[in-house]
Amino acid sequence: MEIASMNNDEKPSNFFTKGLLWFKCLHEKIFTKIVGIAKQFKTIAKDDPRRVIHSLKAGLSLTLVSLFYYFQPLYKGFGVSTMWAIMTVVVVFEFSVGATLGKGLNRGMATLLAGALGVGAHYLASATGKVVEPILLGLFVFLQAFALTFIRFFPQVKARYDYGMLILILTFCLVSISGFRVDEIVDMAHKRISTILIGASVCVIVSIVVCPVWAGEDLHKLVAQNMEKLGKFLEGFGDEIFKSSEDITESKVTKTSLIEYKSVLNSKNTEETLANFAKWEPGHGQFKYRHPWKQYLKIGGLIRQCACRIDALNAYINSEIKAPEEIREMIKETSMKMSIECGKALKELSKSMRKMNLPISADEHITNAKNSAKKLNSLLKSRINNWEEINLLQVIPLATISSILTDIVICVEEIGQGVNELASLANFKTTKSSKEIINTNKVMVVEKIELSNNHVVITINEQNMKL
Repeated sequence: MEIASMNNDEKPSNFFTKGLLWFKCLHEKIFTKIVGIAKQFKTIAKDDPRRVIHSLKAGLSLTLVSLFYYFQPLYKGFGVSTMWAIMTVVVVFEFSVGATLGKGLNRGMATLLAGALGVGAHYLASATGKVVEPILLGLFVFLQAFALTFIRFFPQVKARYDYGMLILILTFCLVSISGFRVDEIVDMAHKRISTILIGASVCVIVSIVVCPVWAGEDLHKLVAQNMEKLGKFLEGFGDEIFKSSEDITESKVTKTSLIEYKSVLNSKNTEETLANFAKWEPGHGQFKYRHPWKQYLKIGGLIRQCACRIDALNAYINSEIKAPEEIREMIKETSMKMSIECGKALKELSKSMRKMNLPISADEHITNAKNSAKKLNSLLKSRINNWEEINLLQVIPLATISSILTDIVICVEEIGQGVNELASLANFKTTKSSKEIINTNKVMVVEKIELSNNHVVITINEQNMKL
């Protein structure tokens, strides 16, 4: 009996203890969650402070538009249709000026066009009588929905006007169908169109005036940054290629910093999105109206081609098959120079793009890389007959590295040509160093003409030459 009573007393106490422990664990879990969210908030804000500013701008836009609902004089003019302005701000306001402007113009123009078509369809259908009117309205809705939905599949429309097509379908249906039950359809359409245009205008004005984020500027920086990443890898790779097996384990920390180039391979969608938004933006800063944004996509494509070859090149750093020391030493100097010169050229191109200067300083590094590639090619041809006794599997990795490096030199040259085209189209500035290089090149051309002409001897003092 005593044992039974003791067990009965322990049950409530155990239940209470478990409940207390569960509540304590729940409290700790909630606290840990809150701390984790706060840390994530801090990390996101630290990575890009513009996100905090964008959130403040969105709140400001909604507050300004909501004044039409709070103040009686403004509310009398539009009534319940004021909610369309608030909905427009929520849907249209985007991170960059180009995205906001594109969505705002799409929504505004689509609303105007759909409103006019909807009112026209309503009056045309109402003129046929009560029996035919709903049938004709249904036919109009079907035809416009079919036609516009199919047009949305066009690549050009999908890229820039997809949102406008959706709004066109929606607004036409709302106006034409609502007119079947509402008598004052023109007044209703007028209020909705006006409030939507007001909401879109507030979004665009706040986006441009308050700490604007330009998609074109982000695209410009992204392309330059991608070039710099490849340049850093190639400069570091020049030191990594021919390290001994003892040094390979020590260079793991260095290799992790070189893997940044892999982000370049996945940048296509971001570049295309930014280029699309940039086309909507007005001229700003150094980016004038009708800036050649397509050229950035071309350069970005060339950079990714180079990154693909670099990715293949990176696979041979830790190759288990080692070539004989004789062959490694033979091609070591030229291969390292090719890689380092390509890296320097890409970094110079990136630097000139950031500052929007003529990329003349990169030409010297590209020329050095091409000369090293020719030297390596002739070196391999001259020595290939002496490799009969060497295992072919031992030679393949180094031969592959040399071949890929040669392809990278060609890619870097094409990137340089692309940047030069951009500099010509966008009117990049000419710096003092660029002028000196141009001046030196002009003197060299004159000297060549002097050597080919035996009748005239001209002496030019380079220090006295001025542009």
